[in-house]
Amino acid sequence: MHTTSEVSPEAVPEEPPRRQIRALHTADTVTVYQAYRPEIGDHAARHGRFPESWSRSRMTWIKPSFLWMMYRSGWGTKPGQERVLALEISRDGFEQALAQACLSHYDRSVHADRAQWAARLRESPVRVQWDPERDLDLRPLPHRSLQLGLSGRATRAYADHWLLAVRDVTPLAHQVHELVRAGAREAAAALLPRETPYPIGAQVGA
Repeated sequence: MHTTSEVSPEAVPEEPPRRQIRALHTADTVTVYQAYRPEIGDHAARHGRFPESWSRSRMTWIKPSFLWMMYRSGWGTKPGQERVLALEISRDGFEQALAQACLSHYDRSVHADRAQWAARLRESPVRVQWDPERDLDLRPLPHRSLQLGLSGRATRAYADHWLLAVRDVTPLAHQVHELVRAGAREAAAALLPRETPYPIGAQVGA
């Protein structure tokens, strides 16, 4: 018979750092998420590339967090975001974007002054935002999730060179949502993409 002192306490999961890149990734690819209206999303999933109507001149935001994408798209139900896509891009491309990135807002802990930040912002084609990560109920968590805004040459590189594969994960979004609504949280969590820390630190955007 074990005494209380002999029983190992249940391990408490360690809280992630406030800023940390977490993603589904392999040795060669990183999966990011976007949501589009059906005519764009269906074409991209079918052909593995964006249609001609997809603008390469506008900023486009990519998100490695599936649950943040669920928050943004309302589980793939918001108008214009009815198709949730998982887009596999090359790690080389992802890291090129990170290397060029600048924070979308001034942070005195990162930049010496506003002038330095503004100069960096003008020359960078990639924006970084750290937004609260979300739980299964889409409530904000204490730690942050990465978003990358691509513009100019970065948008073109993303669409024409970095993008390797596209999957429509709208059915997965709806299935996870239905399980959450039914109270089957363990089953819902088991379906989530396995997003693990990416080996680049939170200094991204400096």
